[in-house]
Amino acid sequence: MSLLEEYEIGCPSCGELVTVVIDKSILQQEYTEDCFVCCRPMIISVNLNNEYNEVSCFSEVEIP
Repeated sequence: MSLLEEYEIGCPSCGELVTVVIDKSILQQEYTEDCFVCCRPMIISVNLNNEYNEVSCFSEVEIP
């Protein structure tokens, strides 16, 4: 069983699907990663603490 897993998420700025690697050994984490397409920062939030593994993504500043 691998502790690293790839997830596809949509960039909150440009909407492009990007692949991020999640370290499943850390049950709750939040970190910033730049989008590989538009280079804007996106905050990735991971919660593996309950039965519903949740990976979400949002930007620091909402872009209209």
